[in-house]
Amino acid sequence: MYRGSDRIWEIVLALQHFSRHDEAEINRVNIHEDIENTLVMLQHRLREVADRPAIVIVKDYGNLPLITCYPSELNQVFMHLLNNAIDAIEEGVGKQSSTPQIRIHTEVIDLNMVKITIADNGTGIEESLRSHLFDPFFTTKPVGKGSGLGLSISHQIILQKH
Repeated sequence: MYRGSDRIWEIVLALQHFSRHDEAEINRVNIHEDIENTLVMLQHRLREVADRPAIVIVKDYGNLPLITCYPSELNQVFMHLLNNAIDAIEEGVGKQSSTPQIRIHTEVIDLNMVKITIADNGTGIEESLRSHLFDPFFTTKPVGKGSGLGLSISHQIILQKH
């Protein structure tokens, strides 16, 4: 019971941090904290299930300063990218021999820019479809699985606000 209540407390704190209702404006934040809170919220999808082992998260965090951004919107981007990575891994169950893995890498590029890379060892996307990835309602997922809006919204958040 104690472990269960601790887990619920972690999720509630992560949700509060993730939503940041009080931070709709631009603010300085610790990006690693935001990624960690997103991972807490996705923990249920990362666990081992009947047809696949647990997804391993490999973190290669650089030494980032506080980042000036729209935190709640950037958290949406992390959620969309990590959900898509998990979906790609689940789609490839049985087709891959390696341990399912998501790699998260952060680094400072220059004084005014950081680079955040989220990569998975899922099935990948055919070259012919890549030019449509950011089109609204375009999806590579089966009917009923995805809306085709996650990457489109993420693209807009990054390009227009960040």
